[in-house]
Amino acid sequence: MATKENEQIITENNCETKMGLPYVLEAFTSIFNTGSISNKCCGELVVLGKVSHLALVKRTLENPLFKDLNQTTIIAKSIQTWNNCLALIDSPSPSA
Repeated sequence: MATKENEQIITENNCETKMGLPYVLEAFTSIFNTGSISNKCCGELVVLGKVSHLALVKRTLENPLFKDLNQTTIIAKSIQTWNNCLALIDSPSPSA
């Protein structure tokens, strides 16, 4: 993985400041462990943007604490989470 490229993307897009910490932790748990992601968090994730989302996931995988994780699986889960959130945000909400 291109560490410098991820860092450059994260810096140039202010990725670390676009989402509040509670949402970052919720998305992280959904991707790196198991868990669901709330509609509000999905909204925050979509605002963050796909490029920032993937760069942050890839940077996390570069951390030695996560060296034992299957990177392909984590990347796939992050894309699945992104796609699910995008579909949720794009779909019209039922009118009350």
